[in-house]
Amino acid sequence: MSRSTAEIVREYGPFSGADSVHGVTYDGQNVWFAAGDKLIAFDPASGKTLRSIDVAAHAGTAFDGQHLFQLAEDRIQKIDPKTGRVLATIPAPGGGGDSGLTWAEGTLWVGQYRDRKIHQIDPQTGAILRTIESNRFVTGVTWIDGELWHGTWEGDESDLRRVDPRTGEVLERLEMPPGVSVSGLESDGGDQFFCGGGTSGKVRTVRRPKRGSATGSGSEIPVDSTRK
Repeated sequence: MSRSTAEIVREYGPFSGADSVHGVTYDGQNVWFAAGDKLIAFDPASGKTLRSIDVAAHAGTAFDGQHLFQLAEDRIQKIDPKTGRVLATIPAPGGGGDSGLTWAEGTLWVGQYRDRKIHQIDPQTGAILRTIESNRFVTGVTWIDGELWHGTWEGDESDLRRVDPRTGEVLERLEMPPGVSVSGLESDGGDQFFCGGGTSGKVRTVRRPKRGSATGSGSEIPVDSTRK
């Protein structure tokens, strides 16, 4: 396992009307984050808040290329970002103990905070397709280039972890500075992660480590699990 200090590239916020940042996602242009009773979108180039949707938003957030998905207590809401309407809901696998949320190749991946698990679920029914065990509290979850990453937050310590999607083995750790928490997590599809900052009310970008021509052993994943 490799360990390094996380390189924080930029900080956004705190944002008006948002005491905490929970889930975070990226729609290819704007960053969305969950702020308890609303979803807020901002421009990552300028940091300017663009709009908000009034909807229960208590934990992880995801985007499938068309719709937003948002954890709200014991359920996951499918939301039309254009109108803000909740189109459908499915049960969350943790029954309210859920944390991170991301979309990857037709399925949702859900972190369970204190149970230290990541579930792959059917976005239509909520049925659990498989479960990965972690050895730390799980906050945000994201996929990038066939790599599964999740955030952790225990006490004063947080980090970003790349784990083997079959075994849960930790392959790489990016350690955040003491007191800098990670709530939500999402890749920008390239060389940065967007990280929710919990009660700081901030969103931070962290640089993703550069890769060589091939990823390390254990990072290969089944075809149905690579991020779009």
